[in-house]
Amino acid sequence: MIEHDIKVTTSDGLMDTFLALPDGRGPFPPVILYMDIWGMRDQLRDIARFAARQGLACAAPSLYYRQGDTHFVHQHPDGRTKSISVLSQTDRQKMLDYNAHLTDDMVIADTLTLISRLREVDNVSDGFAGCFGYCMGGRHVIRVAAAHPEIFRATASFHGTYLVTEKPNSPHLCAPNIQGKIYFGMGENDPFTPRRVVTALMEAFDDSPAKATFRIHGDTDHGYAIPDRDIYNSDATNADWQEIFSMFRRML
Repeated sequence: MIEHDIKVTTSDGLMDTFLALPDGRGPFPPVILYMDIWGMRDQLRDIARFAARQGLACAAPSLYYRQGDTHFVHQHPDGRTKSISVLSQTDRQKMLDYNAHLTDDMVIADTLTLISRLREVDNVSDGFAGCFGYCMGGRHVIRVAAAHPEIFRATASFHGTYLVTEKPNSPHLCAPNIQGKIYFGMGENDPFTPRRVVTALMEAFDDSPAKATFRIHGDTDHGYAIPDRDIYNSDATNADWQEIFSMFRRML
């Protein structure tokens, strides 16, 4: 495997990005990993490496660069990361306040700059790209795919947050602008995706050019797909990966 730590110059500063590529001859299709509210950290770099072993050029940008690249660490005594639901009110609010400075529009702008930079890297394809994200990243992928359908044709959302809102820029309203395929992995017990949200998403994608797949994992909570999380569900995550990598192979 080949790894790069690259700095992407955006209109707001330098965005550190970890890039993992397979060994061998490319070019390899680019796939962007969008972080969760916890920020960029080694766990996400390991996931990028895992994606690279599937034949992808996986880039993981640190989207908190405007605020100093902070990431949060709250662990149980056994080393597993705590779910946000079990944090103290103070710790949870610190994360939410920090995250409030990052908007979907910022991520969309950062993405276009990142794609341009990736196309300058040896062995990265200049064809269609894919993306996947966790938590807030599971929302960002929808907004990004809708904003740049000429680039993104394979999209995956892991336990996304605020996918259906009353705002005019609600992610579900972007469905008509998305091309290719999109996959949603959700937990049955996730408070961010109750049945009404899932139903609204499904209805939104009924009329979308993109083919949407929804997989709701029984007895599974928000954050289930992050391997170091206290509620990690390996069976659900592996089922997601099987679908997602198949989608990436077909579309990219």
